[in-house]
Amino acid sequence: MYVVVEINGQQFKAEEGKKLFVHHIQNAEGGAVVEFDRVLLVDKGEEVTVGAPVVEGAKVVCEVVSPLVKGDKVLVFHKKRRKGYRKLNGHRQQFTEVLIKEVVA
Repeated sequence: MYVVVEINGQQFKAEEGKKLFVHHIQNAEGGAVVEFDRVLLVDKGEEVTVGAPVVEGAKVVCEVVSPLVKGDKVLVFHKKRRKGYRKLNGHRQQFTEVLIKEVVA
């Protein structure tokens, strides 16, 4: 069984025991339990329930493993040819690692 859940504006396929890297969750501490109730789809083998826009009564219970994880460095390079213009910027996105404890559907 799996569900599609919306977390901080992004959609994730969630199953019990799976780890996810989601956009940084403010005020999340390690070991805290977080619930997400914006479940968009539930798949129970042969039975599929699609929400309009969400499935009523469904939620995903997660535990915060690491509240702040930095992603890989992303380099952004701008150039205008024959003009001598070059600019290089980079950043590392901040994520929160969560472990899915339970899927209630």
